[in-house]
Amino acid sequence: MIPRYARAQMVDIWSQHSKFQIWFEIEAHACDAQATLGVIPKTAAEQVWKKGQFDIDRIDEIERETKHDVIAFLTNLAEYVGEDARFIHQGMTSSDVLDTTLAVQLTRASDILKADLNALCDALKAKAKKHKYTPTIGRSHGIHAEPTSFGLKLAGFYAEFDRCRHRLAAARKEIATCAISGAVGTFAHIDPAVEAHVAEKMGLIAEPISTQIIPRDRHAMFFAVLGVIASSVERLATEIRHLQRTEVREVEEFFSIGQKGSSAMPHKRNPVLTENLTGLARMVRSAVIPALENVALWHERDISHSSVERMIGPDTTITLDFALARLTNVINNMLVYPEAMQANLDQLGGLVHSQQVLLALTQKGASREDSYVMVQRNAMRVWEEGLRYLELLKKDKDITRYLSHDELDKLFDLDQHFIHVDTIFNRVFSPKSAAVKKDS
Repeated sequence: MIPRYARAQMVDIWSQHSKFQIWFEIEAHACDAQATLGVIPKTAAEQVWKKGQFDIDRIDEIERETKHDVIAFLTNLAEYVGEDARFIHQGMTSSDVLDTTLAVQLTRASDILKADLNALCDALKAKAKKHKYTPTIGRSHGIHAEPTSFGLKLAGFYAEFDRCRHRLAAARKEIATCAISGAVGTFAHIDPAVEAHVAEKMGLIAEPISTQIIPRDRHAMFFAVLGVIASSVERLATEIRHLQRTEVREVEEFFSIGQKGSSAMPHKRNPVLTENLTGLARMVRSAVIPALENVALWHERDISHSSVERMIGPDTTITLDFALARLTNVINNMLVYPEAMQANLDQLGGLVHSQQVLLALTQKGASREDSYVMVQRNAMRVWEEGLRYLELLKKDKDITRYLSHDELDKLFDLDQHFIHVDTIFNRVFSPKSAAVKKDS
């Protein structure tokens, strides 16, 4: 991944040094297990830990000749360990090292992403509670619908990212598998106890049945979950972009001193961060289809998945980590304009209360069909003539047969739309939800 969209902690997981260090630990732990079983001398296992080193440049040099990365690594490791190196990799195959390493990397990446999601949820929760009763217009099809609160908007996004946390926890559990089963996965030349030992030491669980590789449906699910999280990132980013449009301007990305919006137009304050997040989300999702296509490998294995995973493993986790951190920063520093929200609410002369009038008419005895006609014909005049909706309703004798002026006034009370806000917030931010988060 390019440095512009990368954070050091996640990048380090995918570095060459980290990868070879995991390779070494897998081989060394396997030697320990083999020594316990009496397959190799205990002193040999001790020497692997004591003398084991690697040199990345030397590994690359050897690989240029061998055209095999694991053999190049083992050759370089043997240069340090010496004679006891003949006991390294006993009964193992390259995929045992590669697949187990990828599992370690993805689980470590998951832990960073989990922390990212926690931080984002905390930011959304704080902002939602602050604007719990800040009135704003809800929109469907991009058109004014009914009043809601800005806090409710954000609470909905919190709930979505909370679900993402649960999905990520499940994906992490599924991907955290170790395979040390040898060629075609039969354990013909290595005891399953070795796999169990390595799994425990590397923080994984043993793959119940491997075909020389860990089945790729696990990886497909993992990257699919990352794709879903990216889509949630884009949905929130898109909402902010829409709300920042000049004609709306209900919220705005923070614009720092010295920041420039356009090389040509000095007045511009553009939603560049959320636009960037939309693009990053596309890149994360682009890994999902290749991950799905990796599931159908030939027989017990082929390596058509390998080149894909060398790219999508680091690229998706690094990109999503950066995106989540950026989105959290956007939410924490977002400028909110309640006055603009109120002005937009008032833009259509009260039409946003039409459903309350419709329902009140039916409660007073009018049929739903007649009620709809009465409410809509006055609404259309507001659209076309720019009149005030409440005034039109009070002049409509068909409506005042059922509803008095005082009753109509009460129907236009904005508070009617917020009577269950506390109930919704309790559902979203209840102690039960927090307990589930902690357990996961």
